[in-house]
Amino acid sequence: MAKKHAHHGGAWKVAYADFTTAMMALFLVLWLTAQDSKIKEAIERAFRNPFASLTKESMGIVPNKDVQATHQQRGNFESVSAMEMELLRRITEDLAKLFKQNDDEDAKSVKFDLTPDGLRISVFDFANRPIFKPDSAEFTEYGSWVFSTLAWEISRYTTFRLELEGHTEAGRPMLRPDYGSWELSADRANAARRLLTEHGVQSDQLHRVAGYGDTQPMEAAQPKAPSNRRVAVLLRKKLEQQTS
Repeated sequence: MAKKHAHHGGAWKVAYADFTTAMMALFLVLWLTAQDSKIKEAIERAFRNPFASLTKESMGIVPNKDVQATHQQRGNFESVSAMEMELLRRITEDLAKLFKQNDDEDAKSVKFDLTPDGLRISVFDFANRPIFKPDSAEFTEYGSWVFSTLAWEISRYTTFRLELEGHTEAGRPMLRPDYGSWELSADRANAARRLLTEHGVQSDQLHRVAGYGDTQPMEAAQPKAPSNRRVAVLLRKKLEQQTS
């Protein structure tokens, strides 16, 4: 009479499933503990309210109160992926730490604003820490250092296009009969373009270089304020990304 094979049962499968689940849980715990506080807060909010959409605040970005975004701009901002928003935040933090560690006055000379459509970096031409020689588009040694430092960081992120703006304060006298605030602001923006490309920024990242004279003051109530004398570098999404 033939012997019947013993029935082994499925207990080992249950044990293996438990082991796999435990390992997955351990992996998730280790991954979460490695994240920074902003990502942890976003994940916690997602579990509490899984149907909530990502907002600027959920990515740890403080809205710039000085920027009044239009409805279209807000739409562009919300279309930016969470990864891109996190990347812009990290670029801002890295640059802010770099300038603050070097000198407190450097931190005052460079301002970072996350806006509805990207990152605006304003470099001020203050009298006590000028970036340009007087009434000129020629950089001071300090100005060259600032823009070469910006170039080193920006050149690492080729997924963003760049726009450069030159601005002056109101009330400047004409330097020559045919050379005033418009020409000076445009030349300074173009000088910044040249320096950025000399220090690693790819030319195809540059989308626009413009001088606005004294028409767009930083402080509307004080058009003659020194803070209006500045060059702005804007990091925006590339056009093909915006239209995709």
